[in-house]
Formats: sequence, structure tokens, C-alpha cells
Amino acid sequence: MQDISAGIQAIKRQLGDRLCIMGHHYQNDAVVQHCDITGDSLELARRVPQVNADHIVFCGVYFMGESAALLAKPGQAVYLPSMDADCLMSRMTPAPLARKVLEQLYALGRKVIPLAYVNTDLALKAVVGEYGGAVCTSANAGIMLQWAMKQGDGVLFLPDMHLGNNTATALGIAPHERHVLRIGSRGLVEPEAQALDRKLLLWPGCCAIHARFDPDDVREMRAAHPGCRVIAHPECREDVIAVCDGAGSTSYLIKDAARVAAEALGSTLIVGTENNLVHRLAARHAGQCRIIPLGHAICGNMAKVTEKKLWTILEAITAQKATPLAIEEELCPPARLSLTRMLEVCGQ
Repeated sequence: MQDISAGIQAIKRQLGDRLCIMGHHYQNDAVVQHCDITGDSLELARRVPQVNADHIVFCGVYFMGESAALLAKPGQAVYLPSMDADCLMSRMTPAPLARKVLEQLYALGRKVIPLAYVNTDLALKAVVGEYGGAVCTSANAGIMLQWAMKQGDGVLFLPDMHLGNNTATALGIAPHERHVLRIGSRGLVEPEAQALDRKLLLWPGCCAIHARFDPDDVREMRAAHPGCRVIAHPECREDVIAVCDGAGSTSYLIKDAARVAAEALGSTLIVGTENNLVHRLAARHAGQCRIIPLGHAICGNMAKVTEKKLWTILEAITAQKATPLAIEEELCPPARLSLTRMLEVCGQ
């Protein structure tokens, strides 16, 4: 059997600049080594409009492929190596339910602006766009929340309540100005008993990978590695972030690891995020500092994208048998609006 890695490289040489492979930082090293562009959600969203290749192969979960397809140029085709690579968090906010909740809030006389984490599907991004909202990433959540606050008299942050809470804390929005909504299958549960007049309303969703971390995990690491520095992704619970030394997006974690490696030789850095990235950082800075995961955190959906599946989709592209990602055309204008608002606000 032909070596998979060599096969991928051969196809890349064959297609040349007609092909661009993009990959999220949470992909495993076997996949990342073949990517032309890697980044977090914000960086990848910024880069898609700059890509001129005919074929964009996106190594990540489904909603990321949808975003790439939304931002791609006419005539470009976007492919996913694994169509079943989903995101549990994105499924926590079904678009029809979000629309119902927004309708209920507007019926109360409030102009609530939806701000959706980029970890959401096309249908939800479309609802957000319709209601004057935008998407955000963990890297620009603070900027986008400040923007959204100026567009109405309140913000509905969805689906990740932990990122919403941590962002609010960083901006000085007090706990009494926030409320985590109670939502059922038909919308708000007992709305009359909820604090729906709060400045920031939070959808009760989360990332199952980051939410598993506990403050005790941080304390145990500090006990095992005296003097260590602990940083984590803001999808972690607020009580976890409270006992860390720093918190930020994937890009922040990467930059902080590089800083520690350069400025604190021989030190130990504990990183609370998806382990593929942590192991990559540990290898990159080996001999400078020790980098250890806060705990076991592997995204099973990201792991569905394998080197073999990447090779398979590339072979199909060269044989003109690959099926591009198809998105619902009627949802594209409002969904694209939610993305472009973010890029415009962030000056990109």
C-alpha cells in the first residue's frame, strides 16, 4: 500500500496552487503536517477570503467547513475529510429554538442582540444575522460583546455560557447583570420567574471538552509542580479560570507558551485545553520549558479527521469524484452577514 503521507504530498504537488488545505489547531499532528494554513477559528475565518485555490480542504469540524463555504469565492469548492465530524456545543442551540427565545424576548419589549460563538451551525448563524447580531470567537469575544452591547438594550450570548461569563468578567460586567436562561423544548421556561431584564443573557450551553476541567485539577497541578504557571481556554468554567494565572483563546495559549519558553527557561507550564494542541506545544518548546496538559481533553469529533481520510478526499478531488460541501442557499445571506459583521468590527 502506498505510504499515505507520501501520497498526500504527491497530490499537493500535482494540484499546486489549485489546492489549499486548512486545519484547526486541535487537529492531530499527522493531519497538521499537511496543512497550508493552520489557526484558530478567527485566524481561519480571516484567511478564507484570501485563498485563491479552486479546492479548499478544511480539516476541522462541520460548522468550520460551513463557515469556510460561506466566505469562499464563487466557484471555489470546500471539502471536509470527515463529514461526520460534528460539534456537541453547536448542537446545544437549535436554530428554531433560538428564534423562539428571541421572539419571546422581543415580545417583552426588549431589543436583545444575539452574539453567537462561531461554534454554531449555518442555520443558527442565519438567525443571528437576521436579528442584527454577529458571531465571535474566543479571541475577539470581548470586542464583539462590547459591540453588541451598543446595538440594543441587551445581549443574548450563545451557546457557550462559560465563554460568555468569562468574557463578561474580563469586561467588568457584574454577576448581577447576567442571567443564565432556563430553556425547554418550547422556549423560555417560566419566563415570568426569570431575570430577563439583565444586560447579558446566557444560553445554557458549553464545550464538553473544556467544561470537564475542575478547580481541583489546577490545585493538584500546583501541588505536583510547585511554581508552575497555569493557563486555560475561556471555554472552561469560570471557577477554573479564577484559579488560573491566565486565560485566553487558542492563539493566546500558543503565544504565552512561546513567551514562557523564552523568558522562563526550565519552568513548567500547565495548559487547560484540547490535548492535541498542548502536546504540539510541548514538542515545540522541548528543552526550554515543560508543558503539561491540565487533564485529559481530546475532542472525539476533531479526531474523526485522520490522515487517511485527508488522503481519500484528495484522491477523490484528483479523480473529479469528490462531493463539495453543500450549504442551504437561502440561509447564506443572513449567515454570511453574521460572519462579515465580526470581520468588519475586528478591522479585517
